[in-house]
Amino acid sequence: MGAAGLLAFLLIWQAVPSLGLVNPMMLPGPLAIPAAFQSELASGMWFTAVTGSLSHYALGLVLGSLLGVALGVLTGMSRVAEDLTAWVVRVLRPIPGLAWAPFAIIWFGVTPSAAVFIITISVFWIVFFAAHGAVRAVDRDLLEVADAFGFRAAHEKLFKIYLPAALPGILVGLRTALGQAWMAVVAAEIFGVPGLGHRMIEASALLATDIVIVYMLTMAALYGLLDSLFLLGERWLLRWKA
Repeated sequence: MGAAGLLAFLLIWQAVPSLGLVNPMMLPGPLAIPAAFQSELASGMWFTAVTGSLSHYALGLVLGSLLGVALGVLTGMSRVAEDLTAWVVRVLRPIPGLAWAPFAIIWFGVTPSAAVFIITISVFWIVFFAAHGAVRAVDRDLLEVADAFGFRAAHEKLFKIYLPAALPGILVGLRTALGQAWMAVVAAEIFGVPGLGHRMIEASALLATDIVIVYMLTMAALYGLLDSLFLLGERWLLRWKA
């Protein structure tokens, strides 16, 4: 059924420009995409854009995830830490990562560091709230059992109770962050940082919409690959649940 749905989608997509319902320059059909991909591949632009974006993506994802997990777990475990950061969270949370672009450019210039900064912020909040909520949801009975067995130190409860029990919830946040980070990549690169987003903006300025679609599909493929690898890792980490 999935293959039939995909085939129907491609046929409809091809029919729209072929029948003149839309100018092919505005929306090229799928048959035009392989030639555009070949052109980008031959010029070396595709490889340069992919490697550039992957470096921004990976670094921003890792930094945002580490900070999100660390602060989320801390505020989840400690009521004092939660109270101290409550108003900061309320003020900063509604501000989207892209809104930090002016500061990113002022602080880092039009450099990969600016893109990493924007991606880090975009990822941070998703992982932070996932980790915080997962830790807060840990069964209080488990903590009482830990006390009964002598695990009273904060670090003992962290590694023996909180992290194992909260891991499924944290992984949900991390998986969501995988997709959010790709959306942030495009936003972060439109200001001139080399990568997929910047190449898409260049192509759209020339009305090379076939090239724009090449990079849209590239991002979709990369996300699909990373998501599949993440699921494999998740199954391995949570194998004890089976």
